[in-house]
Amino acid sequence: MQTMDSPKRRVAGRSRTGVLLSIALLSMALDAVTPVLSADPADGGMAQMSGHMFLTAARPPQAGDRQKAEAVVAAAKIAMAPYEDYRKALADGYEIFLPDIPQPQYHFTNYGYGLAARMHFDPLKPTSLLYKKTADGGYRLVGAMYTDRVDATEDELNERIPLSVAHWHQHINFCKAPPDQKAAYFGPDAKFGLLGSITTPEACAAAGGEFHRHIFGWMVHVYPYETDPAKIWSTDDDDQGHDNMDHAAMPGMKMN
Repeated sequence: MQTMDSPKRRVAGRSRTGVLLSIALLSMALDAVTPVLSADPADGGMAQMSGHMFLTAARPPQAGDRQKAEAVVAAAKIAMAPYEDYRKALADGYEIFLPDIPQPQYHFTNYGYGLAARMHFDPLKPTSLLYKKTADGGYRLVGAMYTDRVDATEDELNERIPLSVAHWHQHINFCKAPPDQKAAYFGPDAKFGLLGSITTPEACAAAGGEFHRHIFGWMVHVYPYETDPAKIWSTDDDDQGHDNMDHAAMPGMKMN
């Protein structure tokens, strides 16, 4: 099991809007699922991190990396092609997470693909399709999300999509607030959740919270319709549908 304090990793910043939404959604999701934490509490690695988000660091480009990444982009386009009409995705078993709650980006998840992705990478079967809500109440397809199990090594992630091109990420160090303290997810003095000051099991326990070392597994977004290579593998939040915090509460991503 890898620890999360590797010098090859870095904490990622995110927009305040995306983080606030993630906190609210993640709190609801944690009420509905039972976590299975894969890290040994004694490993100390993740507990020492100062933030709540981890990105893989960029590796030096290797021969074939760009071609491998381009092949994934091409496969994502093929996988997404039948689902320009979001109703087709629903008919084929994809499920929208919290469709009635406004979100910058909506995840249509195929639970079966997510389970299979724990052991085998098939770029023709992304775990989630990413949609942006349209003014007429429909959804516009903008991207896809691939996943891997939480204890996958960087070498395995690199084999799936080269780390010289894409940044995989994990959500970490989430202290779930006690029922009577949910207001403490928000504000400049937030204690709990993805904006909270609490990042260790000890501090979370002292505050009466419930600590989750990892939130779901590894994830990476791809936006194959973009023409700018930097935006194809974007890790930024913006108003074009690239919202990379908002899947933190996806029901298809088990606490693995």
